[in-house]
Amino acid sequence: MLKVLGFGLGATPKQIPLPPPKPVTGVNIEDAVLARRSIREYIDKPLTMNQLSLLLWSAQGITELRHGLRAAPSAGATYPIELYVVVGEGGVEGLGKGVYRYVPQNHSLILHKPGDVREELAEAALKQPWVKEAPVTLVFCAIFARTTVRYGRRGFRYVFMDVGHAAQNVYLMATALGLGTVGVGAFNDEEVTAVLGLKGEEVPTYLMPVGVPSSNAPKSSTFEELEKYFRGRHG
Repeated sequence: MLKVLGFGLGATPKQIPLPPPKPVTGVNIEDAVLARRSIREYIDKPLTMNQLSLLLWSAQGITELRHGLRAAPSAGATYPIELYVVVGEGGVEGLGKGVYRYVPQNHSLILHKPGDVREELAEAALKQPWVKEAPVTLVFCAIFARTTVRYGRRGFRYVFMDVGHAAQNVYLMATALGLGTVGVGAFNDEEVTAVLGLKGEEVPTYLMPVGVPSSNAPKSSTFEELEKYFRGRHG
């Protein structure tokens, strides 16, 4: 079982182990859903390795050891997503700047490309400033053949569903951790591919800048306000 998942095989020298996932937020799911907003402004503060660990685990981490099932659902457990992390200068405590690939089987990172590429990534994302200003951006890439080999053309639709499932997990985990993120779908595929140094069949599908929200970040209503509103609507 563990051998199939890649556990117990020993991390290669290029792999950077992440802190194991564990409950730390004390935030219940109702509060996380209520508080979730799209956040585009961040203060100049790095993420911790524990925060990064939980964000990645929530997106694609292993949650069941027998079959290697993950935190986000996937059509037929085909798992077409390859998850990358763009880390800026000083973006994560104890982690150098660069583009990293997440390895779910070992819950670790592999340095894919050194250097701070946030400015280039923002250019490829139609100059959206939050991509440049966030200390970290998660990049969801897909290998469509993993899903389409089983489901044919319908599999293309399933892949984007997979990305949406994983991205919502990141939204909720970021909220629970006191962080903010926003989904970015407007970018030039070829330029993002070049910036990240992607090869083969990997196609970028979604960007999620993540950081500590600024004081200008949008806030949600309270449950009390919602209750009053809906009772009024019901007459």
